[in-house]
Amino acid sequence: MSKNTEKINTNTSDLDLKTSDEFVQCFIDEEKTVIEALSKAKEQIANVIEEIYVRIKSHNEVYIPYSGGEDYFGPRIYYFGAGTSGRIGVLDASECPPTFSAHPEMFNGVIAGGTRAITSSVENAEDNALEAETFIKKNLTENDIVIGISANGNAAFVKAALESARKMGVFTVAIANNEDAQIFNIAKEKIFLDTGAEIITGSTRLKAGTVQKIVLNIISTGLMVKLGKVYGNLMVDVQAKNKKLKERAANLVMKVCECSEQEASKALLESSYKVKDSIVMINKKLSALEAKNLLERNAFNLRSTLEE
Repeated sequence: MSKNTEKINTNTSDLDLKTSDEFVQCFIDEEKTVIEALSKAKEQIANVIEEIYVRIKSHNEVYIPYSGGEDYFGPRIYYFGAGTSGRIGVLDASECPPTFSAHPEMFNGVIAGGTRAITSSVENAEDNALEAETFIKKNLTENDIVIGISANGNAAFVKAALESARKMGVFTVAIANNEDAQIFNIAKEKIFLDTGAEIITGSTRLKAGTVQKIVLNIISTGLMVKLGKVYGNLMVDVQAKNKKLKERAANLVMKVCECSEQEASKALLESSYKVKDSIVMINKKLSALEAKNLLERNAFNLRSTLEE
């Protein structure tokens, strides 16, 4: 079977002859396959979200908004990848704490070649199976979750991570852009992303990388929503640690509570800029401590708290 990621794209065979306008239009046309791939994999992605959620929902630690210093005892999610796939995993993992106040140990990006590979190309790192095996044995427990990402689907680093995790009883997921990816034979769940031949032959930082980024966004965001870290479509667990985010926090409180900026700012100051706490304080006319206790009683779910 010819691999998607290595096929020659007949639609872009004259790429070097195109004007800049034609080149951009060609990219736009090719990116349509990303949306098509997502649509085809919709059920697989949704099933992965549900499977992971079921495994973590009984651990109260994952609901608690992280403010710094708290220990974490819940299941941890590890993204394993090499090159572009590894960098995408690191990116998604690093963005979950500030966006959702998720504990920094909950989402973890592991890239072949280590930290240096995030900013520099370490091409032979994807063949280092021992690096992945060693990391799994040293850092994971059977309660954790491993998501292996590989455009080709055959990276030794990712295969070894999934194999080692599976032997430990860890829940495993494989994400790849080739239907016959070897990692699909290892993981419990698979997500096949059919983006076809790349715009530049074999350059999986393009369509394959784009769709992988979107899928990780969907998985992590879906989990956070199900865990009550979003109210409607509002980022109510945001960590307001700079001017922009403090302004966002105030706007969120004003929107939910339909209150003045002065009232929102006062509550935020009293709650150490916790949006959920501030909303409960205003809506329920409670002190910061009373609001925190009420949220804790409702597993920090804002909707449940406001309806109590």
